[in-house]
Amino acid sequence: MNIILRRLESIYGAESAISMEQAIRERIQEAQLKKLKQRKSGWDQEDVVMITYGDQFWEKDRATLTTFKKMYDTYLNEMFEVVHILPFYPYSSDDGFSVIDYKKVNPKLGDWQDVTDLTKSTRLMFDYVCNHISAKSDWFQSFLKQDKQYDEFFVSLPKETDLSAVTRPRATPVLTEFEMANGEKEHIWTTFSADQIDLNFENPNVLLKMIDVLAFYLEEGAEYIRLDAVGFMWKEPGTTCIHLEKTHEIVKLFRDILEEIAPGTVMITETNVPHKDNITYFGDGQDEAHMVYQFPLPPLVLQAIHTGDGSALSGWARDLELPGEDATFFNFLASHDGIGLNPIRGILPEADILALVADLEDEGALVSYKQNPDGTQSPYEINVTYMDALNRLADNDDTRLQRFLLAHSILLTIPGVPAVYVQSILGARNDLDGVAETGHNRSINRKKYPLSEIEVGLADEKTLMHRTFEGIKELIQVRKGQTLFHPNVPMEVMDLGKEIFAIKRADASGDSILVVHNLSNQAVSCDVVANWDILKGQPIYGSAPIVLAPYEFRWLTNKN
Repeated sequence: MNIILRRLESIYGAESAISMEQAIRERIQEAQLKKLKQRKSGWDQEDVVMITYGDQFWEKDRATLTTFKKMYDTYLNEMFEVVHILPFYPYSSDDGFSVIDYKKVNPKLGDWQDVTDLTKSTRLMFDYVCNHISAKSDWFQSFLKQDKQYDEFFVSLPKETDLSAVTRPRATPVLTEFEMANGEKEHIWTTFSADQIDLNFENPNVLLKMIDVLAFYLEEGAEYIRLDAVGFMWKEPGTTCIHLEKTHEIVKLFRDILEEIAPGTVMITETNVPHKDNITYFGDGQDEAHMVYQFPLPPLVLQAIHTGDGSALSGWARDLELPGEDATFFNFLASHDGIGLNPIRGILPEADILALVADLEDEGALVSYKQNPDGTQSPYEINVTYMDALNRLADNDDTRLQRFLLAHSILLTIPGVPAVYVQSILGARNDLDGVAETGHNRSINRKKYPLSEIEVGLADEKTLMHRTFEGIKELIQVRKGQTLFHPNVPMEVMDLGKEIFAIKRADASGDSILVVHNLSNQAVSCDVVANWDILKGQPIYGSAPIVLAPYEFRWLTNKN
């Protein structure tokens, strides 16, 4: 039995599976006939991803994707091999994640030709917002009008349905009331907001529609596919409705399809959940996600530098394992969302998490909350730029930059493919004006810029923007030249004291790189053996312990 048919049978039963498999085969063949661009096989140390919005940079009377291409070709092409453009489709809320039409480009950004032009400069990651669609979409509006084609496209339940077991990422109701064309009220499943309507994958027609969207993205040049909020796809009242077995089967089906249409395409699951649940999306290492978001990394690095104690970070990193060479971590420190706290529950005591939240609030960060099954609320994420998260308002720019580069040294040297958010490249500070304008906490880290402002900032060597940009650029360029930073090269976490986060990357030949980070505000010494400093490009003489200044980091080797 072919794998696609077997997966469909496990989800929908044998009777539905046969006709569904035929429809999927036809869509696969349609895409294959278009002779798509060949994808890179696997990944290596040169693969560094940039995360950005399609309208991140703008010029008057110009489509923003053309402006972004100009920015990329001028400033970014030596740093980033892959660009993750956050949802660039027409949307009604959540800065793009409430998609009105999966197959159109937001006119403000440009059109599909602009996307194609960008694929000539870089490889692109598309967002596949597969869990929900905008309330303003034709799909949902047709449902409200009781168009039979969209019957059961969404999950409608009696208002009194007991959904207390459902995992809640927000403090909003699971069900939202809508009025149908006949005047009746329906209560529709909305995991994230009243404007983001969950799709009903129990309906086979929904799956077929979404597979068509997936194939379309591959045809339009996506080389990385990010499955947004994928853990919530399958609903079964009475359960947590997250990470259910059929959700995993659908993810595996998506991978089967993309590997037939465009082999080499990388599929990444976005599940902002505790680590043990997150890594289940690797499957057996070959049948589900190629990469999973490394969600514990941002808060653990933050906590380590905030306290000067890397015990929790080192303990977590020591236990990291990959299921094989066909899977790796997608590492990041900052993104368009806040710094998630759920992923470190079970790694850090709740008291330490709450203390971190309180300290950051005192320094200007905002906090978003989630609803617990017992009706209480807990901090869900810290809303702040990563630059301001690591630092205090009273700090000077020298200290800010050193802590920031320290954090990014960790990002760029642990196993996995690293991704750097556009605000981080620019050394962005908290955008409280943006929060006041939109009323949304996440706007604190989503500022958009006129290109002229960026050009001026990058040209002025005194600005934090310029210094941050050049500092991260140097680290990335050095990383790319070190084969021992290949995502699949093993890591050993060294015990050099709680103030030091130290890792060793070594291959079968015996070559190794030792990376040491002083997480504290005091000078510390570490007794290590090395004869070459990679970042400084100079030899190390003598056998005395290496002294690290506050927040200093070194990339060391015994090989010149």
